[in-house]
Amino acid sequence: MKGIQLTGHGGPDKLVFRDDIPAPTPGPRDVLIKVSAAGVNNTDINTRIGWYSKTDGDRSDASWSGEGLHFPRIQGADACGKVLAVGAQSDPRLLHKRVLIEPCLQEADGKALDRPWYFGSECDGGFAEYTVVAARHAHAIDSALSDVELASFPCSYSTAENMLTRSSVSASDVVLITGASGGVGSAAIQLAKARGARVIAVTSPSKAEALLALGADRTLDRNDDLAQALGKDSVDVVIDLVAGPPWPSLLDVLKPFGRYAVAGAIGGPMVTLDVRTLYLKDLSLFGCTVLGETVFSNLVRRIEAGDIKPLVAQTFRLDQIRDAQTQFETKAHIGKLVITIDTAR
Repeated sequence: MKGIQLTGHGGPDKLVFRDDIPAPTPGPRDVLIKVSAAGVNNTDINTRIGWYSKTDGDRSDASWSGEGLHFPRIQGADACGKVLAVGAQSDPRLLHKRVLIEPCLQEADGKALDRPWYFGSECDGGFAEYTVVAARHAHAIDSALSDVELASFPCSYSTAENMLTRSSVSASDVVLITGASGGVGSAAIQLAKARGARVIAVTSPSKAEALLALGADRTLDRNDDLAQALGKDSVDVVIDLVAGPPWPSLLDVLKPFGRYAVAGAIGGPMVTLDVRTLYLKDLSLFGCTVLGETVFSNLVRRIEAGDIKPLVAQTFRLDQIRDAQTQFETKAHIGKLVITIDTAR
C-alpha cells in the first residue's frame, strides 16, 4: 500500500513516501479500514522531533506511553475511512460502515493495554491507504459531512471534549481558552458554547474576528496582562494548550475553587508554580491525555447532531506530508490541515 513512514526522530526529511508498504492484517478483535482522509496534528510534529522525551540523548521515552518508538512508524492520529473487513470476534455490523477512529487506544493486538497508546505513535496510524485498529475504537458515524471534514475532528475535538468533561464545564461557567485558534482551542470554543458557557479566547489579533464568529464571547491578545484585562478571580475554568512563562497568570485569574485543565505546552513545558496560589484558592488542576470512557462517543453524537462544525483550513495529498507539517508549524491557519489519502500518487 501507499503510505508515509517516519524513519526516525528529526526533521521533515524523516518522513518518507512509499508505495510498497505491506498492508496490515486485522486480528480477531480488529477491523481493517480503508483510510480516506487524515488530519495533521501537533502531536505528529512532537513525535517526529522526540519532544515527548524527558531524557537527553537516546529518546528512549519519546512517546505518549513514555516508551521509545519503533521505526519505521506510520503517523496520523486523525483518520476517517470505511471498514473493509472485521475480525472473527469483532462486531460484524461495522462492515462497510464509515468510521472515525478514537485516537486514544485502550486495546491493541487483541489485548487490553496497561497504559494507553496513541494512534500513530505506539502503533501505525492513518497516513496510509489502510490501517488496523481494535473494533472498539472504530466508531460508526452517520453524517452528511465529507470524509475530509470528519477527519478534522478526532484528535483535536476529543482532546477538547475530554478537557471540558474533566473540568466539569457547564452553562454557568466563564471559560478562558489559550491557544484558541489551533485545532484543540477552536474545538474547545465550540464545545464550551454547546454547553452554554461564556468563552474568552486568547489569540493573535489577526485571528480575533474569526474566533468571535466561531462563538467566542470575547478575545484577548496573547500578550495581554490577563489579570489587568479580566481582573483576578474572574474565571471559573482555564483550558490551556500553551503553558510557558505566562502560566502563573492563568491561576491568578481563576476564581476560588476554579478548575484548570491542560493538554499541551506549545509555549514551553516548564512553568513556575506558587503553591500558595494552588492551595489558598482551593484550585483543581487536571492533566488531560487519556480520554474518558464516554468522551469519544459523546463527540460522535455532537457531530451527528450538528452541534459543532468542522474547520478545515487546507488539504494536502499524502505525498505532500512534509509540506503539510511545515505549514502546520507556521500556525498561520485556523482549524485543521487534512491529508487526502485517496489522491495519493
